[in-house]
Amino acid sequence: MSALIDLEDIWLCYGGRPVLSGLTLSVPEGEILALLGPSGCGKSSVLRLILGLTAPDRGVIRLRGETVSEHGRIICLPEERGLAVVFQDLALWPHLTVSGNLNFVLGSKKLPREEKDLRITNALRHVGLAGMEHRYPTALSGGERQRVAIARALVLDPDAILLDEPASNLDVILKRDLLRMFRQILKEREGTALYVTHDPREAASLGDHIAIMEKGQIVQVGELRQLRALPANDFVRALVEDI
Repeated sequence: MSALIDLEDIWLCYGGRPVLSGLTLSVPEGEILALLGPSGCGKSSVLRLILGLTAPDRGVIRLRGETVSEHGRIICLPEERGLAVVFQDLALWPHLTVSGNLNFVLGSKKLPREEKDLRITNALRHVGLAGMEHRYPTALSGGERQRVAIARALVLDPDAILLDEPASNLDVILKRDLLRMFRQILKEREGTALYVTHDPREAASLGDHIAIMEKGQIVQVGELRQLRALPANDFVRALVEDI
């Protein structure tokens, strides 16, 4: 299976401090990859690099085989990468309705009004928010706001969706239901996603494979059963043993 997202020998420093050290990671097309690691290990920096918000000091980033960043240069701008992102803070516009938030991200696309409306209707239906188009984010529950953020990513029909711990503020039941819904949607669409989390249970419930990150490097990638059976080191063993 070909890689939709490919990072090769990525090095990144902030203020002289190494954040990523020779990181290599691939996300195959049609796969959900969970990127699992503790706070401060560099997970969010990986997302920023893929999105094109920053450039690697060294190394190459490819999307669908095309080089988009390399050795301190951003070759392809963020808006040209065909990606969607769901951040931890969701970043919904409080003064816009649910449909208004989705319509806002479609603003740059040259689509007929009818197609925009159809995309919005379908995206909201997929996340279980049909009939809530005219509500404002402040009138929604936490779980409903998470669903709006996911619908906003889906409405773009992206090549891949990147998620930065979007379920971290939800209780256990809401989190379980949200992850189940999101996985089902992605599998129906044969979608590609990179899900960043520090929670091993989230990674196991959503990811086809789990990439475990420690101190700016990927230490092991595999299915949960493989990670349990043959952990690369004590760090991996400690992460997966209680799932």
